[in-house]
Amino acid sequence: MIILPGTEQLDIRMPFPDEVKYSILGISILLFLIAMGILIWQVQKCCVRAHDSKDSVSSLVTEDKSDLSGSSSFYSQRPRFKEEYAHEQVRRLSRCLSQDSPSASVLNGSLESLEDQEEEEQMRGSLHFSLYYDQLQAQLVVTVLEARELPLRDFRHSVNPFVHVRLLWAREAENEEEEEDDEEEERRRKEKSFGNPQPMQCVLQEWQSRLVQNSSNPAFGDQFSCAVPEEDVLRITVKLEVRDFDKYSRHEILGEVRTPLRNLNISYPLELWQDLQRPRKDLVGEVLLSLKYMPTSQRIEVGVLKIRIISKSTGTARALYVRASVQCNQCKLRHQKTATKPQWDVTVFNEVMIFVLPDSHVRECTIAVNVYEVHPEKKSSKHLIGQLTMGKGRQSEDEHWKLMTRSLRQPIAKWHPLYV
Repeated sequence: MIILPGTEQLDIRMPFPDEVKYSILGISILLFLIAMGILIWQVQKCCVRAHDSKDSVSSLVTEDKSDLSGSSSFYSQRPRFKEEYAHEQVRRLSRCLSQDSPSASVLNGSLESLEDQEEEEQMRGSLHFSLYYDQLQAQLVVTVLEARELPLRDFRHSVNPFVHVRLLWAREAENEEEEEDDEEEERRRKEKSFGNPQPMQCVLQEWQSRLVQNSSNPAFGDQFSCAVPEEDVLRITVKLEVRDFDKYSRHEILGEVRTPLRNLNISYPLELWQDLQRPRKDLVGEVLLSLKYMPTSQRIEVGVLKIRIISKSTGTARALYVRASVQCNQCKLRHQKTATKPQWDVTVFNEVMIFVLPDSHVRECTIAVNVYEVHPEKKSSKHLIGQLTMGKGRQSEDEHWKLMTRSLRQPIAKWHPLYV
């Protein structure tokens, strides 16, 4: 027989006196009442906000209905007040400008003077060189000596200068007019009327000095010479460009010096110090190009018809070819080039290059044409004679481009200057 243990009654009691028990119960009831009061207050606040929003929406609806029914005077007064306020601000600003500055022309003049000052600050530095013509040997000697106070590049805080020397020869105007036919004379008169007073020149010789690294005051000491007939010395201009060498990009031109020899006595070595000036391009030829735009097939045809340049080279046969490239809407197309033609005063090509545009809507389009001279007897003898750029930009268009867009599917020919 199994005897189970007896069940014991458990007495659960809090080990606190009665005063503490009643105080805890009162505090809990008080906290409950505070919470209920806060809840009722929040609910009442939300109801009031909803009621106010309904009233505002109804008032706006009634105002819109009244405006649509015919009383549109109040609706028209809102922007009128803003316009009057804006006009008042403009009048105040104009008074301040009129009191501070005498006139707009003075302001424009000051801006132009600031731009000139910036250009002068950019073209810092000077170049020391010497010129000498040896009459016995009929040779022109150019010596690049040194440069001083060349500007430094901001991102590199240094400069790696070298000097590019170029001899420019200009033909006399009388001889040039005698050789031109009636068509050429008419074209020349038109170009002069368009404002192209720069004479056409020929590059006789080009040299390059040694590179001096990390120096704003470099010393070169390089001497160059070439055979020049005495009658051609007065037509020569010596152009020296100080350039900053860049291994990964195009060399930057820090400034240039131009010295015409017609007013100088260089029978003895003549040393000159000249300040660097803003670089300018030289007119070395003309190119007759034709443009034709076909919007259906989205193509541009660039026709190279003729090239006119002045050449002083004798004895060696030389040839020309043209390299053209098109960049449309920041997309550069593959370049194309013509066949090589023997060089004459007027070299005839009559070749057409076709470029397919990537987009039917042409926002920007640039056509770059480079003319190169090669020696058939030598390999890797490519030499850039001149280049030109035309096309359509965001703010302006080339005259030839406008004529092309007005005459779709028809070639439009025009002469363009060739610069170097």
